[in-house]
Amino acid sequence: MGNFCSRSKANDSNANNTTTKDLESSSCPDQSAAGPSPQNSTTPPRTTPPSASPNRSSKPSKIGSVLGRPMEDVRSMYTIGKELGRGQFGVTHLCTNKTTGEQLACKTIAKRKLVNKEDIEDVRREVQIMHHLTGQPNIVELKGAYEDKHSVHLVMELCAGGELFDRIIAKGHYTERAAASLLRTIVQIVHTCHSMGVIHRDLKPENFLLLNKDENSPLQATDFGLSVFFKEESEQGIFNAILRGHIDFTSDPWPSLSSGAKDLVRKMLNSDPKQRLTTFQVLDHPWIKEDGEAPDTPLDNAVLGRLKQFRAMNKFKKVALRVIAGCLSEEEIMGLKQMFKGIDTDNSGTITLEELKQGLAKQGTKLSEYEVKQLMEAADADGNGTIDYDEFITATMHLNRMDREEHLYTAFQYFDKDNSGYITMEELEQALREFGMNDERDIKEIVSEVDADNDGRINYDEFVAMMRKGNPETAQNPKKRRDVFV
Repeated sequence: MGNFCSRSKANDSNANNTTTKDLESSSCPDQSAAGPSPQNSTTPPRTTPPSASPNRSSKPSKIGSVLGRPMEDVRSMYTIGKELGRGQFGVTHLCTNKTTGEQLACKTIAKRKLVNKEDIEDVRREVQIMHHLTGQPNIVELKGAYEDKHSVHLVMELCAGGELFDRIIAKGHYTERAAASLLRTIVQIVHTCHSMGVIHRDLKPENFLLLNKDENSPLQATDFGLSVFFKEESEQGIFNAILRGHIDFTSDPWPSLSSGAKDLVRKMLNSDPKQRLTTFQVLDHPWIKEDGEAPDTPLDNAVLGRLKQFRAMNKFKKVALRVIAGCLSEEEIMGLKQMFKGIDTDNSGTITLEELKQGLAKQGTKLSEYEVKQLMEAADADGNGTIDYDEFITATMHLNRMDREEHLYTAFQYFDKDNSGYITMEELEQALREFGMNDERDIKEIVSEVDADNDGRINYDEFVAMMRKGNPETAQNPKKRRDVFV
């Protein structure tokens, strides 16, 4: 399919015997080999992303034992500053991006502390889960993961307001109304994780950070070192983790608290998972309702939201996203792979209409048959009546992947077959035909919409503008953070 990144489909060759390896093989060629850069073209220059044609060292980097990819020196990209905090495995420092000047946090995990295979798997999974949750509101965003000879470094957004625990101690006391507001935000964060197929497993005040020092600073969940994807924890394991003891409401501070607060806690800690409140039911509890009434807006369902967004895109943009999806690393797609396998209940390597309907229903989404069919048709690029692995990744990946210039540039090169620096109507038609999306009327309409200078072809800047147009997730402030007074 030309010079672009590719990953094998889950249903290639033998769909009924899909293995993890079928889902895992991915590769991304050296972008510098994908054709001449625009500056060397005989046509007018177009913007060239700085990372599209990286300078390769003649000496290949060693593969790291933890992340399983070439080792990198994090200090070549970031200046490491003062210590911000430390835990059992890692130390967090302030760091500054040498190119942009952006201040971030760098969590350094010493490899000597990873004493067994389980410790290494925990770090790998932490990176995978943080990539998977990228862009979700009120969750600390992972900017990059790097490994050198001695350590693994996780570069994340900086939460300058410190730990929620410290804010609670400094404040001294809370009214029940303030506590309800705080818990409402925390439960919404948990719901977001659950809708993405993730269990945090280490919820405590120390693992919630404040984005800044303001009184109404957004709350950010962090430390996913103990987190797992749903499928990784057996029902028996969950049962074993639940304390079966009697809840003592006679000791302080419970006697002074309202019956509503105790009722909520009692129902949240029910040892029977079928009787225990869901996150939605917690938010609907009288004690926690905002101003005495449950919020009118339904809870976000990440998969549903992304499928709807994908459905609204033109065919040009859908194919470009398919190319970008093929370039994502295993770390970045692991969470979506787990979600795909969770919906694909018969392990066929494809998702049927009924499986999609049931999968969305499990996440608390109620849709009509017609609405599910619309989502199905949008994601089913080849029109064969099912959603294969590549189609699912393409339709559900977070659109902030388009912030990365090297991905945009690779996608542009896929369409620009002759490396002229422009995508012609004929090249667009050829690319769409390869995906079974060829429609002459659509192509003319797409070019007319994207071609800002009306020269009958699409340059790189016009392509980038189209890809970023109408994407709330790629705006300057992509997260709809929930403010909370703490």
